[in-house]
Amino acid sequence: MKRQMLHDLIENAGGCAVTDGGFATQLEKHGASINDPLWSAIYLIKDPHLIKQVHLEYLEAGADILVTSSYQGLSIEEGESLLEKSVKLAVEARDGFWNSAIINPGNKYRRALVAASIGSYGSYLADGSEYSGCYGPDVNLKKLKDFHRRRLQVLVEAGPDLLAFETIPNKLEAQACVELLEEESVKIPSWICFTTVDGENAPSGESFKDCLEALNKSNKVDAVGINCAPPHLMENLICKFKQLTKKAIIVYPNSGEVWDGKAKKWLPSKCFHDDEFGFNATRWRDLGAKIIGGCCRTTPSTIQIISNALREKS
Repeated sequence: MKRQMLHDLIENAGGCAVTDGGFATQLEKHGASINDPLWSAIYLIKDPHLIKQVHLEYLEAGADILVTSSYQGLSIEEGESLLEKSVKLAVEARDGFWNSAIINPGNKYRRALVAASIGSYGSYLADGSEYSGCYGPDVNLKKLKDFHRRRLQVLVEAGPDLLAFETIPNKLEAQACVELLEEESVKIPSWICFTTVDGENAPSGESFKDCLEALNKSNKVDAVGINCAPPHLMENLICKFKQLTKKAIIVYPNSGEVWDGKAKKWLPSKCFHDDEFGFNATRWRDLGAKIIGGCCRTTPSTIQIISNALREKS
């Protein structure tokens, strides 16, 4: 049963599964230039083989979940075919990798799931508003649902295992996501991740208690959590979410570097090195996180260390 897939994966992983890490970061390591409004999705057009290669590198590192490269900027005008392609490439990478893995009796891998990424409205605007939560007075619930609806339909039709709503900055957009899942009768699991700047509230200043209200009432949302926030905030946030929800908790922080949305560059700050991710991943799991991975500026080596640490201590 599709609805059960995410819970089954978490159980098979010993209570905590691993999602992948930064996509654009890894593309850049291969010499890609990501300075484009489409961000890493530009490589769906320029070099789809490179997209697939990055997915494979995360699978080799021990990721149980691959997130597609459909996060940013893909408006419907730019092509439903690119959204479909983002899912197809991830599924092909997963299937090819798994077919090789299962014939090796010593393999330590689990069959990964493919999560279709749906970035926030702010990520489409590409003005940094996913880190402020301020969409202005003209953006209401209907506008956000209209913005996401066709993208969600195309991604679901492309056949991923689950949906991943990412960097949601306010209560209104979280509610829009939940209502869309209901209205479109989505049958596959989903997670909804907020981001945070202060480690206490959503970027909009709204409390997570308020933001989670609609999510907690919906049986279409299987996991909730935080992505693309600094790793040193995770411990407090997991404890907070544990008190606010019965849903599975997912965290995939960035490296701790801060993205300047206006200047479009990373600013050095309180950074985690890969080894610290290993130590902290076991701590986050022990506090109640059920899915752990990385976001911007993390790499397959980060995920390898997280995966190894969780396997050792599970």
